[in-house]
Amino acid sequence: MTPLEDFAAAVSARARGRIRGSVALDMPDLGRLYVDETGAIESDRAADLTLTATSQVFRNIVAGSQNPATAVMTGKLKVDGSPMRALKVGEILSSEP
Repeated sequence: MTPLEDFAAAVSARARGRIRGSVALDMPDLGRLYVDETGAIESDRAADLTLTATSQVFRNIVAGSQNPATAVMTGKLKVDGSPMRALKVGEILSSEP
């Protein structure tokens, strides 16, 4: 399993049935995941919301060691779309499935 596939599995476990609409997790150092209520897949498909950060920032959010709101405020996480929706997605990704 590649690092992106491994990360997609972790994100899918948290997102499945909980994400409304779609979100792209854009990681310039690793790749791009398309996430919706069915889970996460590697894809360049257009999404309602795009979050951009390094793979390490996303891993820290999923692990619970990086607060998503703090990541946005410190410039570690860029949001293209609704900031309120981005915070909701961040809460979902940082909470246990």
